[in-house]
Amino acid sequence: MFASALDWPGWCRSGRTEPQALEILAGYAGRYAQVVTGAGLFLTSEDAEFDVVERAPGNVTTDVGAPAVIATAEREPLEDAEAARTASLVVGCWAVFERVARHAPAELRRGPRGGGRDRDGIVDHVAEAELSYARKLGISLGSDLDANRSAIATVLAAASDGSSPVANGWPPRYAARRIAWHVLDHAWEIEDKS
Repeated sequence: MFASALDWPGWCRSGRTEPQALEILAGYAGRYAQVVTGAGLFLTSEDAEFDVVERAPGNVTTDVGAPAVIATAEREPLEDAEAARTASLVVGCWAVFERVARHAPAELRRGPRGGGRDRDGIVDHVAEAELSYARKLGISLGSDLDANRSAIATVLAAASDGSSPVANGWPPRYAARRIAWHVLDHAWEIEDKS
């Protein structure tokens, strides 16, 4: 079961039940605040008081641990200011990930969270995933990580009618949530295993 804060891309956690997922989500407010601050925004205690606005059944990808269902609200149009805010939060997630990876030891403690990957394996995995995620936005990327992330941020920062820019792609709001969740999930994994 995943709980996602729709207005805060990347602030998404899972639990065995809905109440547990919401409790875990609220418990990550302090960690997510680093993203928000880095994006030049503010997170208040009221932002960690959630109103469930939509429930959706999961799918095979949800079952293996990724929030793969596009919410109805994620198909709504994005105006310029909201798109820019969304993109700034995704960029903030990347900044947190880079800071965490830079300060983590190369060898991470083993455990059930993420199996046996070390820091560099996780960093490579995140970069590789972004290549496939970018295709869901109609972007072809190269080997320059900074240029890739800049291209993704540019697409996310543009106003949108809420539809996917390519066939079988993702609407920008969902792309932002999925990319940001993946980056933060692994940033927090690195922190927890350091």
